[in-house]
Amino acid sequence: MKKIIIGIIVVAIIIVVGVVLFMNKPTNQTEEREVLRVGMECAYAPYNWSQTDDSNGAVPIKDNMNYAYGYDVMMAKKIAEALDRDLEIYQIDWDSLPLALQAGTIDCVIAGQSITSERLETVDFTTPYYYASIVTLVNNDGEYANATSVTDLEGATCTSQINTVWYDTCLPQIPNANILPAMETAPNMLVALNSKTVDLVVTDMPTALAAVQVYPNMKILDFTENTEGNYEVSEEEINIGISVKKGNTELLNSINEVLANYNETDFENMMNEAIKVQPLAE
Repeated sequence: MKKIIIGIIVVAIIIVVGVVLFMNKPTNQTEEREVLRVGMECAYAPYNWSQTDDSNGAVPIKDNMNYAYGYDVMMAKKIAEALDRDLEIYQIDWDSLPLALQAGTIDCVIAGQSITSERLETVDFTTPYYYASIVTLVNNDGEYANATSVTDLEGATCTSQINTVWYDTCLPQIPNANILPAMETAPNMLVALNSKTVDLVVTDMPTALAAVQVYPNMKILDFTENTEGNYEVSEEEINIGISVKKGNTELLNSINEVLANYNETDFENMMNEAIKVQPLAE
């Protein structure tokens, strides 16, 4: 009888120990965090650019040896953190960003996009995460260096980046302008100006501020105080937003909630920081 009782006790102990071990058994099926997949050019300083290391908090580019940083990456990090998601940056050509969004390759585009009615036909936009005035860049020793209005730019040879308000809306407002084909990237248009292939380019203030640090021979012409001599653009076209796939209201609302925590001064401070650490031209 004693042997039977001892046997029962041993079996009971084994069962209890087994249950305890099972309950505390480590599992490989840990709950994975959601990922926020963000598309951008990684070639549009100070909004975004690529670099070879993770300095200043740069983020690895998906399927790429380089890292991305700039104003857009700074904003993407804040949004991903607030949404408790891991961040992935995808480097995508400017013209292909809306297509990647619609195809579901990425969740949103943070790339310095103006909120235009044309874009709103295919994507949804958040509230602005930056407000960018439009300016003109010329060479200091160029024919148009002393222009004070759009009218003073008459006859200029010019260009800007493809599929932007700068190229589609502003350049045609220059009287008798010789408009060359649009450039694929912002760096390309700056190279065209620096090499004097064109007399001027039209861009936004952050891009211009970054450009004059890299190209000290360039000068910013800001006509915003000249109400009759400035470029005619709508508020939509100078408001910069984050785009999501049409109908993705859940993500749209979530990002808007994050943006509501920041004001224009916050945006300007972040942009100034991005301009300070942008990579210099090779």
